[in-house]
Amino acid sequence: MRLIESILADAAAIATMRRDIHAHPELCFQEQRTADLIAKALTDWGIPIHRGLGKTGVVGIVKNGNSGRAVGLRADIDALPMAEANRFAHASRHAGKMHACGHDGHTAMLLAAAKHLSKHRHFDGTVYLVFQPAEEGGGGAREMMKDGLFERFPMEAIFGAHNWPGMAVGHFALREGPVFASASEFKIVIKGKGAHGAMPHLGTDPVPVACQMVQAFQTIISRNKRPLDTGVISVTMIHTGEATNVIPEACELQGTVRTFTTEVLDLIERRMKQVAEATAAAFECSCEFSFKRNYPPTVNHAAETAFARTLLADVVGADQVHEFEPTMGAEDFSFYLQERPGCYFLIGNGDGAHRDGGHGMGPCMLHNPSYDFNDDLIPLGATVWVRLAEAWLAAPRAGR
Repeated sequence: MRLIESILADAAAIATMRRDIHAHPELCFQEQRTADLIAKALTDWGIPIHRGLGKTGVVGIVKNGNSGRAVGLRADIDALPMAEANRFAHASRHAGKMHACGHDGHTAMLLAAAKHLSKHRHFDGTVYLVFQPAEEGGGGAREMMKDGLFERFPMEAIFGAHNWPGMAVGHFALREGPVFASASEFKIVIKGKGAHGAMPHLGTDPVPVACQMVQAFQTIISRNKRPLDTGVISVTMIHTGEATNVIPEACELQGTVRTFTTEVLDLIERRMKQVAEATAAAFECSCEFSFKRNYPPTVNHAAETAFARTLLADVVGADQVHEFEPTMGAEDFSFYLQERPGCYFLIGNGDGAHRDGGHGMGPCMLHNPSYDFNDDLIPLGATVWVRLAEAWLAAPRAGR
């Protein structure tokens, strides 16, 4: 493993910053303290910054030489609305908020890279450091783009990374094509007619209608889309009723849909609406159907993925760079990849043995109350960011 010495020397100080961010988590579009910390560190290191993109986003600019070429590196900065089970010294101090996905670590890795890039500048061109808010459901990437991210900071490509529990430290995974799914949510309100539970014939019961819909939706997956296409429909909430002897007036279904292509998503949305409305009508009920598309699929570009694979192999060895099995989770880095070439890859976070005493009893998995980022990743991740930026700006620009 070929780590940069200056980054290793600063690792403990950057880890302290990471733990400070972990102890003070902020939810999407509320990351004011975190943004202040990032902005101060970059400014102290002589890096010009721009603030306010996506409300709380920070962009650092590291330039050297005369080249007009530029590359972007992204870290997400927000936390999750969940309680932390850990009791070590840097556990969350804000009830109901936690860095349970490692965005504190992603921020720390990019900060460590920023400090080295500012001090050494072994490149010709510009490195844009994108500290993005609101990945966890707020679409912060989309909001930064709406505020002119790519127009104000014209980068040729953008790269991002996410820690991955269960994969050993020092290992990476990536692949070209779809790696994370789209994320959509639906809400269906079935309206019937209430009645006494002992006299159901006097009402129109929406509950069996909901049961029929839940089952019928799975035939969209098994009988409407091609077997080789990937899609998930999960009904995750059913709300109805107030008393055991009352047939309710209405029943509400909510859930999520995941796909790797817009074509499959179009099919699922269309068929769900048809099934919902026809099923309700068959039982003499009405229904209100709404479908919200939140994040598109995250689709890595071929050339940029090949570039990242070669770079990672150079840092840790080809035997520690793996093919990533796509997940039906979602990631708003997808918005960037719709507008710019790039690659999103994974960095191993280990099995949880790194956690300090006082950690929760649960596993060290993403979105788990016992999770904590592995600080051993900071020098490795920062080294990768530095080497990637240097190599990208030194390589001939591919014709497009």
